[in-house]
Amino acid sequence: MTWIETDSLSFSARHDDADLACAHRVLDSLEDLRLRLEDRFDEVPGNVTVILHDNPAWLSAAHPLLPAVRWAAAPAARRYLAGWPMDGEIHTLNDSWMERRSAGEDSLRALRGTAERMYCEIVLAANNEALPPMWTPRRFITYLRWAWLIEGAAQYFAGQTSLYRAAVITRLREGERPAFPPSRRDALILGGTVFDLLDRHAGPDACVRMATRLHRQGPQGNLELAFEARMRDIERAWRVHLDEILYRQADSPEAPSLSDALERPDLDLSLGTPPEFSFDPTTYKRRPQTSPPDQRRSAEREIEEVDDHGGNSNGRDQAQRESRWRPDPGH
Repeated sequence: MTWIETDSLSFSARHDDADLACAHRVLDSLEDLRLRLEDRFDEVPGNVTVILHDNPAWLSAAHPLLPAVRWAAAPAARRYLAGWPMDGEIHTLNDSWMERRSAGEDSLRALRGTAERMYCEIVLAANNEALPPMWTPRRFITYLRWAWLIEGAAQYFAGQTSLYRAAVITRLREGERPAFPPSRRDALILGGTVFDLLDRHAGPDACVRMATRLHRQGPQGNLELAFEARMRDIERAWRVHLDEILYRQADSPEAPSLSDALERPDLDLSLGTPPEFSFDPTTYKRRPQTSPPDQRRSAEREIEEVDDHGGNSNGRDQAQRESRWRPDPGH
């Protein structure tokens, strides 16, 4: 094993050129990320070891919880579970395996940023003692309940929310209607969209506050405190935000703010689909007659005859026609 060390971060990798190049790339990206996070968080750990695995089996063996989390995640999210944070350690796959897992350019960039996301989770735990990656049973339960916040904050602070747009679109097109806040199954895919919306509405400081404090009333308390709005209004704005991601046009790059979404009419999403239209002629009732019998020509009793030489079959161009009324043979 070869160790590459700096003042703040140390890396362990197999001694070959590809892994050394990967380790140097990760080292540079984490150093830049650490400097950015120092301006936002009180505690930013520096003594972190990153271990590169050249096989998913080794990664799963090192962290028995990872296969279970991967199995419980939405299909669009499973490819991105290519690493796992521990107390003072980051385990991730090497670049060759990232390339095999990727589904495009943005997907590859997101996968190569796995170590950065894991480091953000370590920073979150350093500023909130209730959060993992110290994986005690109690903190694992906390992770299950707050996965949308942990994964979403890590994605947001790593600057990777835009890289998951294709995965968000895949999730929205192929899966059922997502819950709000996102469930544990959708946390890695949709968690970042909540922070993206909050950043547009209230700014980055609100994102820091929501990520570092767990409200005693649960996720609803965190969201309402951060957005300064009711839960139903936040959810409506979030779903508008997802629609903009799904249907966004190239000439409309601006995503809606929370205020824009609140101006839209409030729809009752529980109404369901409208009933099918049907018509039963046996139940049709004729409109009451208001004119005396001797002053009207009933459509039941008489039909209009049109001169064949005065107009066409559909009644147009009949200025020269002669019309007369005769009894209806059906009565």
